[in-house]
Parts: sequence; C-alpha cells; structure tokens
Amino acid sequence: MIGRARLLLLLAVSLVRGQWPREEPEPKLPGGKSQKEELLKADYEQSLRDAERLAKLSEEFRAELERQGRHVLSVSTLRKIEEIERLARRIRSRLRRF
Repeated sequence: MIGRARLLLLLAVSLVRGQWPREEPEPKLPGGKSQKEELLKADYEQSLRDAERLAKLSEEFRAELERQGRHVLSVSTLRKIEEIERLARRIRSRLRRF
C-alpha cells in the first residue's frame, strides 16, 4: 500500500515537472528509410528462404524415412533432422525479435 502511494506521488511530481519519459526518434538510414523497417524486411526475406529450405528438408526426410527400415536411420537422415530443428529455431527467434 505504501509502495503504491509512493509510486503515485512520484508519477504526479514527474508529470507536474514535465519530466515524463520521451520516446526516442526512430533511427533512419541514409536513404531516409526506417532502420527497423529495413531490418524487419530483411528478416522476413530470410525467414521465407529458411522456410523453403525447411519444407524441402522435411520432404527429403519423409522420403528417406519411407525408404529405410523401421528401426534404422542413416547418419545423413539424422543430420537432416538436426538441420530441420536448427532452421525452425532460427525462424522462431527471428519472429520473436520485434
């Protein structure tokens, strides 16, 4: 209760003094474009390429799985599984960034 009252008092004092935190202007690139927008665009394009690669690897994995025995996986198949996991994590981390 005391903490909440203290917080409200500090907020009121800062508003009276005009010291409310101001937003920083968004950084611009030399061409005048927004840096954040350009980063988002580059991330989007990379995610599309990664998703295409992910789909291709998934199809290859499915075909190899059908060809191989029930209990046997080749080393190349295991590497494809690891690559699929890595691509999925990379796409997810890019989507969470902004």
